Amino acid sequence: MAASRPEAAFELLPAIDLRAGRAVRLRGGDFEREVVHGNEPRGIAERFRAAGATWLHVVDLDRARGDGSQANVVRSLVAAALPMRCQVAGGLRTEAAVESMLGCGAARVVIGTAALKDPAFAASVVSRFGPEQILAALDVRDGLAVGEGWRAGAPGRPVVEALNRLADAGVARFAVTAIARDGLLGGPDLALLERLVRAGRGAIVASGGIASIDDLRAVRDLGCAGAIVGSALYEGRIDLAEAVAALV
Repeated sequence: MAASRPEAAFELLPAIDLRAGRAVRLRGGDFEREVVHGNEPRGIAERFRAAGATWLHVVDLDRARGDGSQANVVRSLVAAALPMRCQVAGGLRTEAAVESMLGCGAARVVIGTAALKDPAFAASVVSRFGPEQILAALDVRDGLAVGEGWRAGAPGRPVVEALNRLADAGVARFAVTAIARDGLLGGPDLALLERLVRAGRGAIVASGGIASIDDLRAVRDLGCAGAIVGSALYEGRIDLAEAVAALV
């Protein structure tokens, strides 16, 4: 039987991925296959809020890639999103970077590359800021959790091993992205998600490939604590207000 989480509400997190000030999506995690969905990220956040979203997932792709920073845009979105809570990701590889995003009003930050390389970094930020404010990214390619902005050839670690190392460091929540499915609307990697939910090492938030409300129900019914949704919203596959009414 699939795991269940009757004690917690399912979190639906519409996503805004930022590159050069624009809202974009990457197909299959490939920066060369970028699709631009708008030049006014703040307006997108306001539409998500009007549709009833209570969370917003914001990713600074430039910072993740090492090509600069969209920190000012992120701060603007965090302020504009209220009363939505913001989960901020992308290139947060020092305690100072984590503190800066939490200090500007983000409710939760996502750590990835630095945590995969050094679980002691994860342990330190969890100890300092609390487990409710820290989420670890497990971005999975060919069974390996990788960082470095999904760079081709980036070193990885077997995903269950990475999960266990970070859970041992005190991380209690994980965003799991099937990189090859991201932005392609082919459905989530249910086998991967079920495997990590069944490991019982923390709450799992699904990402990558979600294309319908049925996909959202499927990851919820597996026992996932939430889901990050991007392309399906921008391309009209999912009506956010309907999804909120059905799942949250």
